[in-house]
Amino acid sequence: MLKEGYVRIPSGCAISGIIDRTGRLFSGQSIADSIATMHDRSNGLGGGFAAYGIYPDFKDYFAFHMFYDDLIAKQETENILKANYIVALEEKIPTRKTAHIKNAPLIYRYFAIPRPEKLKLSELDENEFTIKFVFNINSNIPGAYVFSSGKNMGVFKAVGYPEDVANFYKLESYKGYMWLAHGRFPTNTPGWWGGAHPFNLLNISVVHNGELSSYDTNRKYLEEFGYICTLQTDTEVAAYIFDLLLRRHGLPIELACKVVASPLWKQVERMSPKEKILYTNLKIIYGRALLNGPFSMIIAYEDGFIAINDRIKLRPLTAAKKGDMIYVASEESAIRQVCKNPESVWIPRGGEPVIAELIRDNEKEMYSTKEVTA
Repeated sequence: MLKEGYVRIPSGCAISGIIDRTGRLFSGQSIADSIATMHDRSNGLGGGFAAYGIYPDFKDYFAFHMFYDDLIAKQETENILKANYIVALEEKIPTRKTAHIKNAPLIYRYFAIPRPEKLKLSELDENEFTIKFVFNINSNIPGAYVFSSGKNMGVFKAVGYPEDVANFYKLESYKGYMWLAHGRFPTNTPGWWGGAHPFNLLNISVVHNGELSSYDTNRKYLEEFGYICTLQTDTEVAAYIFDLLLRRHGLPIELACKVVASPLWKQVERMSPKEKILYTNLKIIYGRALLNGPFSMIIAYEDGFIAINDRIKLRPLTAAKKGDMIYVASEESAIRQVCKNPESVWIPRGGEPVIAELIRDNEKEMYSTKEVTA
């Protein structure tokens, strides 16, 4: 038997994403079936899901999903939470006994809005107020982790194979318009509940296959903007970078993608004068937000998702479309498991994003579609 350090499987991990661009809700069983097809890309040290549209009765409340190691961590967290938020509902997240999911922490969720007087005193908007709360809990209360903090969405993750994680959390009982899934094969970090994917901040969630050699640079860059990395894995920075680019800096989706998977300088040199100025400035301003190393990832936000590879495509990514449904996954088999006859299937080029979005019609309170970009 070869010893640790002599065997390395760098292409491990499985990712999958499904969205109905009309906003129709569908069961979490679909994403569970998709990711289960890629069982052998995982090793049982992490699986997880992000679901959007699952809490319509509390759509205006932050849905905090929490892991606690013990009742002391729970009590300390709730003291801070209730001092700063009005909690409409708190409960254990429903789970079922699953043979291969063991040593579960205490798992709770809270639907809450900031107390007006606390929000006013902070001089922050509710998103920045909530980010400050999340980082405070994750940094300062031993044994407490906020692993999901968006509105009308939630992350469900654990140490285990993803199909077991789906069974554990009764994912078939939830309905959402968009789902992400991850099966983990960690190469440099431990398998623990907080380190499983997806990683989430507010409504941004990320699942990732690969290794970010830029992690330390990315982490130090994010710290300049007040982000704190606490979850012991390189992927965490991707969620915070997209929050920074999309929410705080207001970059268009397409430009945010060109920051994290920036064109090579030799490509910039061949661009038109106008494009050359744009991409040169992006590289100068956001150079430390570049995600370097092999990766494929899916980044979800309230209105859709982005699926993107590193610039030279060192990790697999396939996309497909059928009607208003868009599918992305590490392998085509994971798509065909839940979509037998897609209208089109394609393999995105390195650094070229697949963007699938919902567009809300404000007058009718309905969703219309925006054509997928590939």
